[in-house]
Amino acid sequence: MKNGLYSIHIHMLDGVRGRDSGILILMDGKFLGGGPYFWSVGSYSVGNGTWKGSLTTNQHTRFPDPTARPLFAGQEVSSGFSGTFAGDQAEVFGTTLSGNRSLSFRATLKRLADS
Repeated sequence: MKNGLYSIHIHMLDGVRGRDSGILILMDGKFLGGGPYFWSVGSYSVGNGTWKGSLTTNQHTRFPDPTARPLFAGQEVSSGFSGTFAGDQAEVFGTTLSGNRSLSFRATLKRLADS
């Protein structure tokens, strides 16, 4: 993974409805980023075309729809992930621990700019 600014698109798996998009800044094994409702910080390590890491996510802004149910109920959550990368793109699969629930997700990243 090259240092830089990445777009990220997240889709929940296992029948859970949820998705998010935002940006991440990856820099020497650390990253931070977010979107309109959530922020995330974490760290990662890189192998030969593979990478893995962990992150913390929390909600910074309430949803405008009062009937929307935040996936993490407004709580800070921890996640782990692993995946592959090639060129300017990456894909990961991960698990988020939210209370007593374990939620799976898939995310795709695309490098937008060098750092």
